[in-house]
Amino acid sequence: MAEQLELFAIQNPCRGICESDSRGFCRGCYRSREERFMWMKLSDSEKRKIFRLCHHRYLKILKIKGENGNIIPEQPGLF
Repeated sequence: MAEQLELFAIQNPCRGICESDSRGFCRGCYRSREERFMWMKLSDSEKRKIFRLCHHRYLKILKIKGENGNIIPEQPGLF
């Protein structure tokens, strides 16, 4: 499958929080340690895949917080 031409570089999603949760995901950008370390070496399609994974992780956290009555995300504005 041909990779789509990107007009703009995919930016690093780091939010400057840089703390890991109990599962090892960053509390700011929701990437794993490996995803953070390998970011500059990844292709654009791999970066988009990581963005999708991070978005799912973010939604899962929101759902858990919603069940506990705390629906305000720790890091608003990433997605």
